[in-house]
Amino acid sequence: MSDLATGQEISRPRQIVAAARALLEEEGPEALTMRRLADRVGFTAPSLYKYFPDKSSVVAALAGEMLGEAAEVLEAAEREAPGSFSALAAAYRTYALAHPHLYLLTMGRPVNPAAGVQDAAAAPLFRAAGGDEDRGRAAWAFAHGMVVLELNGRFPPGTDLSAAWEAGIAAFTV
Repeated sequence: MSDLATGQEISRPRQIVAAARALLEEEGPEALTMRRLADRVGFTAPSLYKYFPDKSSVVAALAGEMLGEAAEVLEAAEREAPGSFSALAAAYRTYALAHPHLYLLTMGRPVNPAAGVQDAAAAPLFRAAGGDEDRGRAAWAFAHGMVVLELNGRFPPGTDLSAAWEAGIAAFTV
């Protein structure tokens, strides 16, 4: 299989992760089974195990992909508006809402700290917090909590989410 944009061959593991992401984004986490994934890539289910020992390793690859993308989105927002927690929060929210299943799957499980992708994703928030790690963690917790509540429909009908975001952002603005 080759990438349409570059014409380069895509590795089997990359092909499997891309298919897993498509299943996840199109149909949600319930659709992400090894059997469905095998069907999507044209393998038998046992053939997938040559590349990924189990479903959790596929999920870990998806999580790494999501955190890498989130890091890129936040870095871009930081370049556009250095030190602006508001810009970072907006970018974080926009990314999460555009990829709800991937976001919830990733952020609802532990991440291998050796991978470093979580630190890269959080770095712009820590920099916006003036290097104060506790303030940076609190800002990230605010953004994450708001996104999760929004994605899970936990706000009462008619809630002005923009106003809630602005109030939270104001609390972290230095």
